[in-house]
Amino acid sequence: MIGDMNIVDFVIQFLSQFDPVDVIKGFSALGIGLAMVAGVGPGIGQGFAAGKGAEAVGKNPTKSNDIVMIMLLGAAVAETSGIFSLVIALILLFANPFISSTASVWILSASAMASGIAMIAGIGPGTGQGYAAGKGAEAVGIRPEMKSAILRVMLLGQAVAQTTGIYALIVALILMYANPFL
Repeated sequence: MIGDMNIVDFVIQFLSQFDPVDVIKGFSALGIGLAMVAGVGPGIGQGFAAGKGAEAVGKNPTKSNDIVMIMLLGAAVAETSGIFSLVIALILLFANPFISSTASVWILSASAMASGIAMIAGIGPGTGQGYAAGKGAEAVGIRPEMKSAILRVMLLGQAVAQTTGIYALIVALILMYANPFL
C-alpha cells in the first residue's frame, strides 16, 4: 500500500500521465524481451544435442556423417520454439497490432506483455527436443544400422514435444489479433 492506494491503483495512476501509445510501446518492449527468454530452451537443447553428437563421434568415428546428420536435424527441430518466439517479437517490433487500436490502453498493454510471456513456454519444447536429438545422435553412434528407425522415433518424439510451443504461439497470436478481452 502506498498511502491509501494499493499498488495496482498506483501503477495505473502513474502510467496515466503518459501518452497511451507510449504505454503500449513500453509494455510491448517488455513483451519482446520476455518472448526472447524462450531462446534458453533451444540453446540448452541444441547444446545437449551437440555434446551427445560429439561424444558419439568420439566413440564411433567411422559413422560421423550419420551421427552429425541426426544431431543437426534434431537440433534444427529444437530451434522451432525459439523461431516462434522470434516471430512474436518481430510482430511486436514492426507490425504491432496494439498501437493502432482505440481500445483500453491497459488491456492492450497487458496483452502486449502477455504475448511475450506466453512464449516463455517454448523453453520446455526446445530443451526436450534437444534432449531427443542428443539421444538420437548417441543411439546412431552405438547402432548405426538402426539410423532410420532412430530418426523416425526421434522426430515423432520431437513433434509431440513441440505442442506446448505451438500452444504458446496460438495464445500470443490470439492476444494480438483476436483478443477476447477487447
